[in-house]
Amino acid sequence: MAAGPTGERADPSLCSNEMLRQAMRSLGQIYDDALAPSGLRATQHGLLASVARLGTPTMGELAESLVMDLSGLGHTLKPLTRDGYLRLVPDLHDRRARRVSLTDLGRAKLGETTALWSGVQGRFEAAFGPERAAELRAVHALLASRAFRERVASAASRG
Repeated sequence: MAAGPTGERADPSLCSNEMLRQAMRSLGQIYDDALAPSGLRATQHGLLASVARLGTPTMGELAESLVMDLSGLGHTLKPLTRDGYLRLVPDLHDRRARRVSLTDLGRAKLGETTALWSGVQGRFEAAFGPERAAELRAVHALLASRAFRERVASAASRG
């Protein structure tokens, strides 16, 4: 183990980032297993659901909503566009921007994955508890917010 700033040995179990990543990998595997019959991963279902929720977002709007960079989003979109679930079209007002939309096939796939997602979401809430699950979503929403990221960055620049 590496030494911390005061010379003590760093304990990885105290790292919020590492613990969140472990929890997300574990939960991701549970959701991926549940969605496996659809041929999509939970992240792909989430992307389809985000596009459906946002309408026809620009790539930038979708990336911001998902807290992703544009290149990562482009990589994630490739198999969904290749398989005909999403379509990328130029923005009518800004030809440099591209918009993402669900195709009819994408809407059907989203219906299929939503049914599978609902089942695993219900099992998660039953195992974790609905109140704790709601609290967890609220904490995750805060952690994913731009305001929180800016607060952490601002504290780093002061200290």
